[in-house]
Amino acid sequence: MITFLLAIVLLIAAYFTYGKLIEKIFGVKEQRETPAYSMKDGVDYIPMGTNRNSLIQLLNIAGVGPIFGPIMGALYGPVAFIWIVVGCIFAGAVHDYLTGMISIRNRGAHLPQLAGKFLGRPMRHIVNFVAVLLLLLVGTVFVTAPAGLIFDLIGGWMGLSVIIGIIFVYYIFATLLPVDKIIGRIYPILGALLLISAVGIGVMLITTGAPIPELTLQNMHPGGEAIFPILMITIACGAISGFHATQSPIISRTTQNERNGRKIFYGMMIVEGIIAMIWAAAAMSLFYGTDLAALIDSGGAGLVVSEVAFTLLGAVGGTLAVLGVIVLPITSGDTAFRSARMIIADYIKLPQIKIASRLWVALPLFVVSFILTNMDFTILWRYFGVTNAAISAIALFVGAMYLGIQYKNHWVATVPAIFMTMVAITFIASAPIGFGLPMTVSYVIAGLGTAALTGLFAWKMRLNRGEKEFSLDEDASKAA
Repeated sequence: MITFLLAIVLLIAAYFTYGKLIEKIFGVKEQRETPAYSMKDGVDYIPMGTNRNSLIQLLNIAGVGPIFGPIMGALYGPVAFIWIVVGCIFAGAVHDYLTGMISIRNRGAHLPQLAGKFLGRPMRHIVNFVAVLLLLLVGTVFVTAPAGLIFDLIGGWMGLSVIIGIIFVYYIFATLLPVDKIIGRIYPILGALLLISAVGIGVMLITTGAPIPELTLQNMHPGGEAIFPILMITIACGAISGFHATQSPIISRTTQNERNGRKIFYGMMIVEGIIAMIWAAAAMSLFYGTDLAALIDSGGAGLVVSEVAFTLLGAVGGTLAVLGVIVLPITSGDTAFRSARMIIADYIKLPQIKIASRLWVALPLFVVSFILTNMDFTILWRYFGVTNAAISAIALFVGAMYLGIQYKNHWVATVPAIFMTMVAITFIASAPIGFGLPMTVSYVIAGLGTAALTGLFAWKMRLNRGEKEFSLDEDASKAA
């Protein structure tokens, strides 16, 4: 298991090396007052400690992505390890750090507002629609996935529709109540359960000498699915996820000091990458190749989770591990709806101090999501994946623009932004849920489209640099 262990070491080392470099390029201002204090409202803007914020951020961004995605990505073989490590270090963690920190510098702004400011006003409307769509898909996926796991865990004595209803009731309360009432109180406990389950699986893989395959660039997918872009769409949250850009403003509004950003944003993405590595390795070692494909076909990634947990940890440990996996989607689904509520409220300029205002925005979201729960999970996941990739590219371009206007090294964000743009366009062009074109044609279209968008980005950067009145940061202390 040299590849597996080396990958874990690289991820941890990246936090202290590349993460520190990104922090230095960005330029932390420790004396600058954060929105948690200057805009404190008792609902969304509330100062909270770094450890608490870190665990909440981890649970917000994790979902089933770093578990279900790597399990399905394990069908490709060890090449999946490469994407998790490289994607997490150079794309995902950079994406999370920049979106979180730029949000702090702009009164806790969400991605649509930041995209409108840095990429042009029309982008605000486009990103607003795409971001809310993504959050609806996330919320729906993160209702059906944990409901199925709970249904299997309790032996089916409670109906699946009842379980879905209970999860929705919790989501309503978590979406409407102040962030420190439910999310701030129970997330640290749930975070501990998540980490215990992931560490338990990882330790058992090592101590039992599980036969984790070593590094190879060969595509081992039984269905022959292309590595690029399908692997990048399948393993999203464990490597890079645009969904995270919708979650970071929740914590940017509760962060006490900018120096805490690397731990909260870059660091928690690294932790998510480690979780993804553990579950990909477990799937590869226990159900490699056609066995894994058959298991996924018969019961989905959820069945693999149960098999891995109970095989490695036994009845008690397996139950705890499955509970940890159930925690992940539920604690991302609630904040997905919360983020959607905040984004829509910001867009229509509707204050959220009164609970009636929050309810007016949130209830239609839950109705639409409930209708979407009737869709096939695999189709939902694919739509989620491509929307995720598109949002991540936009968020990285926002980060690159923020750095580029200051003549800082914007390439740390521009390169992964270009890559994710290529991924999204290629998938849309080639996938059956897109245009269904031949892969060769899709590559050409994606190349031309990516080049055109990159050119527009460079042109916009020159314009922004020449605009003397352009304000990179908003003084939160002057907020109304």
